[in-house]
Amino acid sequence: MSLKKQVLKSKPVCKVTFRVSKDIAAEAESVSLVGDFNNWDASVAPMNKLKSGEFTSIIELEKGKSYEFRYLVNGKEWYNETEADGFIANSFGAENSVVQAV
Repeated sequence: MSLKKQVLKSKPVCKVTFRVSKDIAAEAESVSLVGDFNNWDASVAPMNKLKSGEFTSIIELEKGKSYEFRYLVNGKEWYNETEADGFIANSFGAENSVVQAV
C-alpha cells in the first residue's frame, strides 16, 4: 500500500494517490476508499483495478487539513494504510489511517 501527495500551486488542494497492493487485494473483487472526505460512504469512491492487480484512486483534498480513512475490500474487510501519516482510534475498537493534506 502507498500514499503519494502532490500539492497543486493553482488550487488550495493536495492531490493524493492511494494505492492498495496486489498482496492485499489479490482476491478482491472491489476495493473502496472510505473516510471523512466522502462521509464514509463506500459507494462514493470505488478504487480502479490495475492490470497489475493493484487498486488505485486519486482524490483532491483541501490543503492544510487531516482526514481519517480506511480501505474496504469486498464490502466487508477493513484495512489501514501502512504508509499513513498517523493512526487514530475509532469507535469500533480499531484504528483509522490519517492523511495530512499538506
